[in-house]
Amino acid sequence: MASTGFHRHPLAYALLIGVFASSVSAIDIFLEWNVTLDFTIKPVSQEQPVIAINGLFPGPLINATTNDFVHVNVFNNLDEPLLFTWNGIQQRLDSWQDGVSGTNCPILPGTNWTYVFQTKDQIGSFFYFPSINFQKMAGGFGPIRVNNRNVIAVPFPKPEAEFDLLIGDWSFDNYKIIRSLMTDPIIAFNSIPNIMLMNGKPPFGHPDGKAFESFTVTQGKVYRFRISNVGTTLSFNFGIQNHQMLLVETEGSYTNQTTLDSLDVHVGQSYSVLVTANQIDADYFIVASPKLLNVTEFGSLIGVGVLHYSNSAAQPISPLPTGPDPFDLDFSVNQAKSIRWNMTTGAARPNPQGTFNVTNVTLSQTFILQNSVDVIKASPHALVNNVSYLTIDTPLKLADHLVNGSGVYQLDAFPVQPVNLNASFGTSVVTGNHKGWIEIVLKNNLGFIDSWHLDGFGFYVVGFGNGDWTPELRNTYNLFDPVVRSTVQVYPGGWSAVFAFLDNPGMWNLRSQLLKNWFLGQELYLRVHDSNPNPAKERPPPANLLLCGIFNQSFVPVSVPPPLRP
Repeated sequence: MASTGFHRHPLAYALLIGVFASSVSAIDIFLEWNVTLDFTIKPVSQEQPVIAINGLFPGPLINATTNDFVHVNVFNNLDEPLLFTWNGIQQRLDSWQDGVSGTNCPILPGTNWTYVFQTKDQIGSFFYFPSINFQKMAGGFGPIRVNNRNVIAVPFPKPEAEFDLLIGDWSFDNYKIIRSLMTDPIIAFNSIPNIMLMNGKPPFGHPDGKAFESFTVTQGKVYRFRISNVGTTLSFNFGIQNHQMLLVETEGSYTNQTTLDSLDVHVGQSYSVLVTANQIDADYFIVASPKLLNVTEFGSLIGVGVLHYSNSAAQPISPLPTGPDPFDLDFSVNQAKSIRWNMTTGAARPNPQGTFNVTNVTLSQTFILQNSVDVIKASPHALVNNVSYLTIDTPLKLADHLVNGSGVYQLDAFPVQPVNLNASFGTSVVTGNHKGWIEIVLKNNLGFIDSWHLDGFGFYVVGFGNGDWTPELRNTYNLFDPVVRSTVQVYPGGWSAVFAFLDNPGMWNLRSQLLKNWFLGQELYLRVHDSNPNPAKERPPPANLLLCGIFNQSFVPVSVPPPLRP
C-alpha cells in the first residue's frame, strides 16, 4: 500500500506545513517505491539484473500538475547505495531533493528515504533515473508528466490519449561488470551498446520473439506521444511510418508547432509530439534509428515498435522507414535551430512564455567548457577544461550547510575557461552569481554527439556552431525566441551556447548526460548562493536529512528543523 507520508514517517519539511495550507491549487502526491534488482524481467534474453521499481521496468509514471508536492518514499532493496534524480524538474529553492552525489547522501541498502519536491511553475515531459554507481545502465528509469493547471490553457486541443515512450540504448552485460571495465581505456572510450529498447521492450521482429512495444489508436483521433531518450550513449532519430508529427513541447516549454517527418532526440532529452491517426486501418512501424552509426552494420540498434489501428488485422509492411542519413549533421543542426519557443502561449503561468526573453539581458558570467578524454594514471577519464571531476564521500551541499564547505571542497579552484594544463582530478565547484545571467558555451572535441544537462534551471538555447567559439559569434545567436530546456546537444567538433538566469539558490549539477562520460568525470557543480536565510529564498534542509562522509550519524546539525510528530 502506498505511503501516506507524514502519518507513517516523519519525513517532510516542517517548513512546508504553511505552504501546503496556502497552496490551494496544489495537492500532495504520495508514492511508495520498492527498488529491487530483478533477474526475471530479461528485456531481451540475457540473464542480467534489471533495476525495477515495484516490479516494473520502466518504473511507474509520476503524474503531477503544476505546483503539486510529490513525496516519493524510496525503499532501497539493492545491495549498494542508491539515489534518484528528477531529470528536468527544477527543484525550485530546494537542491536538497536533487538526488545527485553533490547534494544528497545515498540511500543505503535495506533503508528508505522520502524525497519531497514541488513541480513549481513547471509543465512538460521529463523522466527520473538512478544517478550513482552506473545504475542507470540497469534501468530504474521512468516517466514524469507535469500537467497544466486547469486555469491555464494548453495551446492545442486535448488529445484522445497520451503515451509515454521511453527509448534508449541497452547493453546485455551486468551493469556491475560494465562498471568495473570502465578502468580499461579501450572499453571505456570505444564500446557501444547492443540494442535499442522501447519502454523496456526489444524491437519488433526480434529473433527471441519477445514482446515489442505497441500503441493502439483509432482512425481519425489525435494522440500525444511523450518521447524521452533514456539511453546511456546514443542519440536517435524518431519517426512513425506514413505519419507526420506535430512538435508541441520539450522539457517544460511549449514550442512553435512544427510538422515533422522525423525528430532527433539526444541523450537525456524529452519531447511531446501530436500524431493524427489519418491512415487506413493497418499497423505501422515506429522507429528510433541511432545517429552517427552505420545502421546496416548495427541493425540491432534500431528500435522498432508498432502503431496499431484498432480495426487493423494486418502486420506492418516492410521496409522500415529510413529517415535522414544518420551521418548528416547538417540536417540535425538545422532541425535543432528550427525548434523555437512558442512566444504567445502560457505554460506554467498565464502570461505568455515570450514575456521572459533574452533580447536585452546583461551577462554577468561566461563559462566556456570543453570536453575531452584522457588516460590519467593508466585509467580513462572524461574531463571538463582538462579536469576530471573527483566524486567525494561528503555531499557538497551538506558540507556547504554544516561547515561552509570548509575541508570538503575549495570554491572556484578549477577553470571555467579552456586551459592547456595537464589533465588532472578535482572536485570542481564554481560560483554562479545569484540572480545573474550566465552564458555557458559547450565545446565538443570528441567524435560523437555529446549532451549536457543543468539541474535546477531551464536554459535558453541561443546558438549552435562549428569549430571554435569566439565572442563575435554572439552575433549569430537567436535571442528572439530560443527554446528553454534543461538538456542541450553538442555536435562533434562544434559548440552550443545557452543562457540561464541563476535565480534558484542551491548546489546544482552540470554534467554530460552520456553515462560513461558522466561516470568518468565530465561534470562540475554550480554553487548559486544567497546569504539571506529567508526560507522563501532557499529552503532549509529537510527533517529527514541523511548524514554521511565526514559527518557521522552522531553529528546533529542544530539548524535542521525537528521532524513532525505522528
